[in-house]
Amino acid sequence: MDAGVKGARVLLGVTGGIAAYKAASLTSALVQRGANVDVIMTAEAERFVAPLTFASLTARPVYTSLWDAPERIPHIRLVREAQVVLVAPATAQCIAKLALGLADDLLSTALLAARVPIAIAPAMNATMYEREATQEHLAILRDRGCTIVEPEEGYLAEGERGVGRLASEERLLETLERLLTPASLAGMRVAITAGPTREAFDPVRFVSNAASGATGIALAREAARRGAEVTLLLGPTQLEPPLGVRTVRVLTAQSMLDAALAHAIGSDVTIATAAVADWRPTEYAAQKRKKDAGVLDVHFEQTPDVLAALGDRKGETFLVGFAAETQEHERNARDKMRRKHLDAIVANDVSSERGFGLVENALVLFWGNDGRKDLGRAEKDVLAARLWDAIEGIRACS
Repeated sequence: MDAGVKGARVLLGVTGGIAAYKAASLTSALVQRGANVDVIMTAEAERFVAPLTFASLTARPVYTSLWDAPERIPHIRLVREAQVVLVAPATAQCIAKLALGLADDLLSTALLAARVPIAIAPAMNATMYEREATQEHLAILRDRGCTIVEPEEGYLAEGERGVGRLASEERLLETLERLLTPASLAGMRVAITAGPTREAFDPVRFVSNAASGATGIALAREAARRGAEVTLLLGPTQLEPPLGVRTVRVLTAQSMLDAALAHAIGSDVTIATAAVADWRPTEYAAQKRKKDAGVLDVHFEQTPDVLAALGDRKGETFLVGFAAETQEHERNARDKMRRKHLDAIVANDVSSERGFGLVENALVLFWGNDGRKDLGRAEKDVLAARLWDAIEGIRACS
């Protein structure tokens, strides 16, 4: 997930909440990913974390006052040099000042002068967060184009539980990635199928495969970063869907088909990465089959062909399939592309379960009569970006 952050100029605003210490970890993560981070701290934030902490992490000056190098006019210079601004944590006071256009310290004046994307990550007591005034201020900021990274539910500093915890570091990094990625898919509808399906033959046993859904999730995340409206049809997996993506959970091949026909038809691009089970038990036992019953005899029938159904109904949708192959990859992939009326197909070698559940994969994209692009071996997030680059290029030339 480093592509958008690497080399980027990030301005981080830290306000006076207990979650200020988490901003130090976030800063470290950004620097490790190659970002150039400038930090503005409010006076209240200095009561929780010393400026020296951020200076040590960034190897850059930390700004705390309008009078830090006033000859350089820091509240203007910092936002002019930045590509994105993130306030994390953002207190109720900071949110109110920004919504009302108040500017009485370095951070509030910088935010008022910013013409780059601004992300606000609230963190406060649940009662304060839920108050009408706070919600109205957040609504104003949304209407003005700010991205609000909603707080999470959990244990709060006061010993209470509720919604008010600073969003996770992963979500904050994901938000910055999205804001830093060119919106090349803005206005487009994208549907992606991902993960395995499960076909049960009793209440505790089922037939499935080793797919994790990681590739489809990475593609959905990248599409959302590029500005698309994304629907992810996700089979059973322990992985979390990405931020800003509509997720429809499915379990069986039939439910994947139903969801695909409901959500993928009419999209601009559909990418079918799901490893849908090809077979399902013909009978389902309402009670768990006991081991002492002897030999387990299960008969199977074919499941609905989700990709073929999409191909038959795709209309103007640019439909991309995946071919998980163990041999003769290109021939099998191109044959599948023709039979199922696909616009393109991605082949990956899954012999010995390569590509399933791993961080890395190796993909080759095929289209038309002889179109071929080797996407190489890389982490799945990197491959997702390469695949979207290729898809955009093919569609632009068609």
